[in-house]
Amino acid sequence: MFLHTRHIEPRPGYRLYVEFNNGVSGEIDLRHELWGEVFEPLKDETLFATARQDPVMETVVWANGADMAPEFLMQLLIEQSTQAG
Repeated sequence: MFLHTRHIEPRPGYRLYVEFNNGVSGEIDLRHELWGEVFEPLKDETLFATARQDPVMETVVWANGADMAPEFLMQLLIEQSTQAG
């Protein structure tokens, strides 16, 4: 089975609540991931808040065309959950 996101909710502080198709869900802090030509503009909280579930790509996309792979989001969720625990 390929990993996809099923639901995305942008939250304050550059966080995303993500639900995956494997039943895993949680909040991911993207503060330290917003660098580079495509992601740097997402430091504008208004633009960050445009995050949504793309029905074709089945992952998060933003109004400026940025997107993140579900596998990358899952890896961050696991890493951040481990650090918090």
